[in-house]
Amino acid sequence: MEKPTKILSDEHVLILKIADALNNECDAIENGKIIDGAFFEKAVDFIRNYADKFHHAKEEDILFKELCKEGVLTHCNPVEQMLYEHDTGRGFVKNMEKAVRESNKSKIIENARNYANLIKEHIFKEDNILYPMADQSLDKNKQKSVLDKFKDAENKRFAKGTKKKYIVIAEEFEKRK
Repeated sequence: MEKPTKILSDEHVLILKIADALNNECDAIENGKIIDGAFFEKAVDFIRNYADKFHHAKEEDILFKELCKEGVLTHCNPVEQMLYEHDTGRGFVKNMEKAVRESNKSKIIENARNYANLIKEHIFKEDNILYPMADQSLDKNKQKSVLDKFKDAENKRFAKGTKKKYIVIAEEFEKRK
């Protein structure tokens, strides 16, 4: 049986491709490239719909809720910090989008880099601290239940083919280097 944390870690790979692309685009802008509004529009679309509504929703609405149940994590629980970082990232994305509309180069770079750096650190913590804790704390029945809820959430949030659209965007951004 596949573990829910494996699914989430696999999704992290795509999110990290967007973070790298944001940093690369910021480098290019700092070296004189004109702001590519279409690039940032696609990046914001990916972050809001794939990273947030699809991936973070599975974490926040399903996995994190399970981990916060009485007696599941018997030592420190990093969920509150993860939720805080999700909200912080949403703020960076909102400010990046606003800066793109205003063609404010310095604010675009500031918010894009802040988001990219935050999400990289955040993913490292989830993959190396929180997810191993979850794997240890959730028995096979709970993991199966979380997996079933993931599938339901995926079907409700994404029309058929939508997930593929975001995979293609991530791969396209990876090739932009």
